[in-house]
This record gives sequence, C-alpha cells and structure tokens, in this order.
Amino acid sequence: MKRHFLLLAVVLINSLAGMTRIAPEIAENSTKPRIIVTTDGEADDRASMVRFLLSSNEFDIEGIINSSSQFHWVGGKGWNAFHPVDWVKEYVGYYSEVYPNLLLHDKAYPSPDYLLSKWKVGNIDGIGNYEERTEGARFIADAILRDDDPRPIWIQAWGGCNTLAAALKIIQEDYPHKMQEAAAKMRLFLIWEQDDAYQKYIRPNWEHFNIPTIISDQFDCMAYIWDKVLPQQVQSYFGKEWMTENIIKGHGVLCDAYPDKDGAFNAEGDTPAFLHTIDNGLRNMENPGYGGWGGRYVKVRNNVWMDPVPSADFIHPTGQWCFSNSWSKQMEHYTDSADIAIRTKYFKPLWRWLIDVQNDFAARADWCIKDYNSANHHPLIHLKNESMDIKAKVGEKIVLDASKSEDPDGDDLIFHWWTYSEPGTYKGTFSIDSNKKKVSFKVPQDARTGDTMHIICQVSDDGTPTLTKYKRVIIEVVE
Repeated sequence: MKRHFLLLAVVLINSLAGMTRIAPEIAENSTKPRIIVTTDGEADDRASMVRFLLSSNEFDIEGIINSSSQFHWVGGKGWNAFHPVDWVKEYVGYYSEVYPNLLLHDKAYPSPDYLLSKWKVGNIDGIGNYEERTEGARFIADAILRDDDPRPIWIQAWGGCNTLAAALKIIQEDYPHKMQEAAAKMRLFLIWEQDDAYQKYIRPNWEHFNIPTIISDQFDCMAYIWDKVLPQQVQSYFGKEWMTENIIKGHGVLCDAYPDKDGAFNAEGDTPAFLHTIDNGLRNMENPGYGGWGGRYVKVRNNVWMDPVPSADFIHPTGQWCFSNSWSKQMEHYTDSADIAIRTKYFKPLWRWLIDVQNDFAARADWCIKDYNSANHHPLIHLKNESMDIKAKVGEKIVLDASKSEDPDGDDLIFHWWTYSEPGTYKGTFSIDSNKKKVSFKVPQDARTGDTMHIICQVSDDGTPTLTKYKRVIIEVVE
C-alpha cells in the first residue's frame, strides 16, 4: 500500500481537535443523505447499530430515536420486554472509544457528543401509540420543518411507525399549511409495518402526498432466518469463522458489543434501511426500483414501494405489511427444490450485494484498531463520460471507459461491467459481461424508443478485505 504521511498527520490533528468539539458539523453544502432512525432496541437493532455507527461517515445523522413496536414496548413481558432506552447512549459510548482511530480513516465521522445530541426518546409506551407528543416525536417534527437545509430526510423505522406518526400528527395539527412542504422533504424506509400506526394514521393522512415510501420484506434475509435462506456462497460471510475473525474478536469495544450468536451472525434485520442510503454509486436513492444494497422494490400504489412478487401466486397486501402476512415468513420453511429456487430469487435483490456489504463491514471494523497504512480503503471509480445518463439511438455505438479509476492504497483493481436487467425496461437479449477497463457496444436493433438499460461498472481492489464501488450508467433509447 502507498504511504500517506501527510494525510495521516492532518487526520491526527483533526482527531485531537475532534475529541473536544461537538461534531464535525454538517457541512453547509453537504450532499450526504440526512438520516433519522427510529428503533425498538431489539437485539438485531443493536447489532445494526454497530454497523450503523461504523458507517456514520456516510450520512448526516439528524436523529436516533427510541420507539416501540408490536414486538417490544414498555410493559411487554418476556421476549416482548422493552430494552432500556439507555442502550443507545451505551453504544455511542463504545463508539467514542474507537472514534479517534476512525478519524484516521475518514475525518467525516461524527463526534460522540454530536450523536448524543441527536438521541431522543420517542413513543415507547404501548404498541402503536402515536397520540403522545414525546420529545422524540417533537424532535422529528422539528427536523422535517426546518427550512435551512433543502435535502430530503430519510426516516427509517427499525421498529414501529408510531413515533413517526406522532411527529407527523404534530405537523398536521400545528402546521397544516406546511403538510405538503413537509411531505416533499421525507423519504421513508419501513422494516415491515411493526405496528398499525402507518395504516391508522400515516396512510389516510399523508400517503396522498406521494412520499417515497419503501415497505420492505426482503430485509428478512439479513434477520434471524439468514442461515435458512441465503445461498451457501453468501452464508460463509455470516458464519462463525468469518464473523469472529473479521468483526467480533480483536476489533475494539464497539465490535465487542456486537450481539452475535455463538460467534456467528445473529440478525441485523434493520441494516438494509441504512444500506439503502450509502452512496456507493448504485444510484438507488434516485428510485427504489433501481436496486442497491438495501434491496430493489416495485411501486404498488401512490409512491409506496414493496418487494417484487416471488411468483404469480403472491399478491401485495392491501393493508398492513407485517409479520403475520410476510412473504418471507411464508417461504421460510420451504423444502421443495422448486420452492427454494423461488425463495432464493425473491431475496436476490438484496443478497446479490451481501459479500461486498460484509467486506465493507470488515474494513470498517479494521478502521477501529488499525492505522491508515495497515487498513484497506475503497477504490475510486472515474468514468471518462461525464454523464451517467446517456441518450442514444438504435444501433449507436457507446464506449464506457473506467481506466482512470484509482485506489487510495495503491492496490490493483479488478473491473467488471455487467447488465443489471431487472430495473431496465428493455426486455431483449442484450447483455454485457466484461472484466476489461473499457467496454464498447451498440444499442440493440430491437430496442424501442424509451427503453432503458442499466449498465453497472463494478470495481474492486485486491486488498484485504476486498472493497468494491460501483457506477451505474443508464442508457435511454431515443429516436
């Protein structure tokens, strides 16, 4: 790896300064996604939080809010008991111990004090309670109503939707004239509807504003059923040997706190919600139908997006999308080989990326303990063409060139160009599969005006662990 003495010196200075200041504050012209997380504190939420904090350089975090769900609430008994809200403070405390080392790798990591200033307690008493104006609900409402930042806010429901509903109810009651403006700022990613607050309040009062809303079921392949539904080549990155070596042992106190299952992956059902907002070049935040690390979705009504149907036997729900009618739960115990193939295809929009996702996790775990020169960092893709959207006529030759791509550590790069057919509207036989730095092709003769083709440039380094970035080029056929 190349040495970066100057960078290391600058980041060390920033590290020492950052230990006494509140944050790297959100840059005035930041293009990072703004994020609010609501969480019911289940074990898989706490596992997701470890990865979320290690990925926090990728976002501008606007809030971390305790909420309840149909699974966990204050007053719940046994497995339904609510994990004390201070777990968020506890995990930020673990983060604070590795924070100086993380800054050696990216000075954009937010300070622990900043994160704690964004932690609030929302609606945690009972299931689906959205009537109470809790501190967390008011905090979300205020963040949405702020007019000093034009960027949308990605609000993630790792648990129930009730605290989000309470926040929106505050806006409706106190600022009804701002509802449309507020709706335009929001992007929702729901890990199921883990209470009835979406159906009871959000859907009838807000859905007609066409808030981009993802309600995910395919997340479940990263939850407790991962060892039943993931393909074998992917499962090895979740097993005891890989997880213990790369995450759980010897990577600092934050990774020490990761809720594992006897050294193996246990569950991170909420992780896809923020994987969707990592800007890795796949452009999936532009459209849920494009597909990316958080899965790929289809529009079912208004601007609500759900999972693509596994087969013609499945119909999208008209009401609450949750545990009781989950497609993943219906398919979990499949044993027939044909049924298993359907299930594997159903989860593919998410699992197709999971080896890269796990290697990203391993690199970030290394950043907790290693200096810059001893760790691996993501390659940088540079395409010669300036626009990622190309309009071309039938038969027109297109050249895509990634030869100027580079690696910050001086590692060799591995190139792979491929056609991501599912999000495209062209349904012919055109396909690209090349390991060269540059590819050329002609728009197929049977393409029609308006057809789109999605070409992925995937670049990996040969470091340890292997890290991957992408560029998505969208070809639109014109007359």
